[in-house]
Amino acid sequence: MAYHFPFGQEVRPVVQQDRTPKKVFVLGVYASAVHARWKNKDGKVICPSLAVASEPRIFWDGNEEDARKIISKINIPEGAGTLEPAADNLNGPSAKALDEHILKPLGYTREEAWLCDLLPESRLNPGQVKVIEDKYNPLVKQYGLPPVPIEELKRPKKFCDEKRCEEILEELKESQAELLVLLGDEPINQFLRKVTNVDFKKLQDYDDKYKYGNRVEVDIDNRTIEVLPLTHPRNIAKLGHYVKKWYDAHQNGKNLFGKISK
Repeated sequence: MAYHFPFGQEVRPVVQQDRTPKKVFVLGVYASAVHARWKNKDGKVICPSLAVASEPRIFWDGNEEDARKIISKINIPEGAGTLEPAADNLNGPSAKALDEHILKPLGYTREEAWLCDLLPESRLNPGQVKVIEDKYNPLVKQYGLPPVPIEELKRPKKFCDEKRCEEILEELKESQAELLVLLGDEPINQFLRKVTNVDFKKLQDYDDKYKYGNRVEVDIDNRTIEVLPLTHPRNIAKLGHYVKKWYDAHQNGKNLFGKISK
């Protein structure tokens, strides 16, 4: 069943497009979205950052040209307001953190990375849900707008079922990457622990045992691969309600990125 963002764009999977062999495989949590500044007919801002479309590519960097092109194709009934690209820091911040604070310190370019998410489709955080309920839904009937299935698109606790684990495992094999980078607790608990035996359930466990920034070697699908669990980009780049402890840990741990704990 197809789901839609406010104003009608379909929520679609965002996956790795370049399928050539890579050096590093990065596993995040769920896809982000293209965000727009929504104004009413009088030019007053209703929402500075409304998710209105799927990203054009995985871990999209948020460049304004892409955003403007995508948003310009969204038809809004006269009277329902206008859309324009959200501020620069509201589109693609996780991708920028990935490039500058993870791949670069590891010595990789974006072209050398295979990118993946537990859930390849975007989901609504609580802030987005509130805007849709309070500002968008009251206009649905008046302007014939497509309804947004909030319950289906809320951010879930479980991002990855058994079938999705198998899909990610196939991508990991296809990538031929020798390093697996995990972003946050969910990729550890919902993927890694399902495909191999490890003695940690979350990033804190890993930090206690191996120290943040160290790699470990694990066996996945009959081959040995290095694994590097890291915190989520929101903590690395101080995005929103970030956790200072993990921001500090990442700054201190980058000097360990080349080491392996047996």
